Amino acid sequence: MATVANTYARAFADVVTSSRLDPRRTLAEAQQMALLVRENKELRDVWHAPSIPAAQKRAVLDAIVERSAISRPVRNFLAVLIDKGRMRFLSEIVAQFAQELNQRLGFAEADILTARDLSPEERTLLEADLARATGKKIRPHYALDQAILGGAIARVGSTIYDGSVKGQLERIRQQLVSA
Repeated sequence: MATVANTYARAFADVVTSSRLDPRRTLAEAQQMALLVRENKELRDVWHAPSIPAAQKRAVLDAIVERSAISRPVRNFLAVLIDKGRMRFLSEIVAQFAQELNQRLGFAEADILTARDLSPEERTLLEADLARATGKKIRPHYALDQAILGGAIARVGSTIYDGSVKGQLERIRQQLVSA
């Protein structure tokens, strides 16, 4: 499954970059379609059913595209997935597509936990620090967790940057125990 998702995600990212499409808009449209499929059992059943001809599945796609104002490249990509019988992997392909675009464009997704809402200035400083640490532009996703007491914890890829009060207290505790 991972190989299927990687293959189609890379191919679609190639189309987006070579055709100079707006990556943000294209990704948003692909995510919109993946969400629609995930939330609509009847649609999933139609697109996953091997007994329904691809032409009928594409007709359903075209009706959705017409009402949703999905761009032609995204429509064509979904049609390829329909023709190849890969629609059951749509969510994984779109997630991998997002990662592929981020990598090509020099972005990193950052999941950031804070104990309180940060001001715009604080967010800018934190994002600049993460950009320096990772060497990439940061796309932040903020969440609140009062259990960290203060500071912030950021996860970028598999790396965790723990600047929380709770993390500092835990490090002090470990030093005292080992001393």
